[in-house]
Amino acid sequence: MKLQEYPDSEFMAMGLADVISTQLNAALRQRERALLVVPGGSTPGPVFDTLCGARLEWDRVDVLPSDERWRPQAHLRSNGGMIAQRLICERAASATLLPLYIEGASPEEAAPQLSEGIAPRLPIDVALVGMGEDMHTASMFPRAPNLEAALAHDAPILVPVRIEGEPEPRITLAAHVLRGAMHLHVVITGEAKRAALERARGQDAAHAPIVALLDDATVHWAP
Repeated sequence: MKLQEYPDSEFMAMGLADVISTQLNAALRQRERALLVVPGGSTPGPVFDTLCGARLEWDRVDVLPSDERWRPQAHLRSNGGMIAQRLICERAASATLLPLYIEGASPEEAAPQLSEGIAPRLPIDVALVGMGEDMHTASMFPRAPNLEAALAHDAPILVPVRIEGEPEPRITLAAHVLRGAMHLHVVITGEAKRAALERARGQDAAHAPIVALLDDATVHWAP
């Protein structure tokens, strides 16, 4: 794991957006299209606000959520909706958003079809994920019923997730798919998440799912 520290979240947003755009440009010099994986939530929003103005051939970039709450894009809880509003705009408006949702189907029913659309685009060129204070990443939560399946080396591309007490099911990219990215970044802010990161490094992935990605990742942190 490499740790990159910034004086504040504004510097981090600018620095991380620059790193991601540089890596996407390099990928586009090597092949026709590039695949960018990004999270939902509030932490990456400022990164998106800067990244969407980057000068690159966005019409050759596919953008895929790392995970999704099983809601249509117009719903307030949809990661895809947040990504569309904050990232697929300005210069990045011509990028292609790959939704992780199919109307009228359950995550279990839709996962194979969605995976078929993702498989030809793999491996991921650049992946950006977050981490919660409980050390979850994407929709891989500690002790969640499907966590073992999502962490397995032979897991399918997408794993449905159902968490007791949550208002909807979820679907997540498996750990090995994220780990296989050419460039993998974790973005966190605040002292509580920094402390959670340090706790995670002494645990196994069943209790701290972020551990499954750390060996291959650059962690970006701002106070």
